[in-house]
Amino acid sequence: MQVKGKPPEKEEYAWVLDYLPYGSNEDKRPSYQKKPVVQAIGEKNFVLMELVPKEGKNPNIQSRVYIGDGDREEIDHVKHRIGYSNLSHGAQLELPFILEANVKSDEERFVKFFNDAHPITNRLHMLELLPGIGKKLMWAIIDERKKGVFKSLDDLHTRVGGVHSPQKVISNRIIEELRDENIKYRLFTIPPKRPKE
Repeated sequence: MQVKGKPPEKEEYAWVLDYLPYGSNEDKRPSYQKKPVVQAIGEKNFVLMELVPKEGKNPNIQSRVYIGDGDREEIDHVKHRIGYSNLSHGAQLELPFILEANVKSDEERFVKFFNDAHPITNRLHMLELLPGIGKKLMWAIIDERKKGVFKSLDDLHTRVGGVHSPQKVISNRIIEELRDENIKYRLFTIPPKRPKE
């Protein structure tokens, strides 16, 4: 969960969900005025965004692109943040695969989540916010980690049989948080910026 008061880290890398050579559907200008855009998801805070590629570059879907400060190879600039509903159909289809790959590549962070997860209220535990994890599985995870911390997602799966694919469970939770802008608890994402009144 995001620490209150601490600004989230700026995204340095993003994963390409879709390349739209004729711009996004949201752009109502005539085709000849539209520029190509890349729909992508940030690697750390899972921010959905549109990026403007450099002239002559068309980043591959599922590739990891640098969007931080300084010299960027493929991306000219970050255009703006978008919501789940702004994603193209193709980007929505790619999202679960890219998230699972991202969870695997940053495995230590998510293993730490399972090792450190704690109650949010007297009646609700962080683990219960994960799709498919109810009280019974939550207690199985807690009992098992008392015997020793989980060393990997495979270790978690082996020791707690009910958690079949931890990366898929986490990926599904991230998608839930991206779909519902008003979701009460966020484990992995940051809330969308509210428009100024």
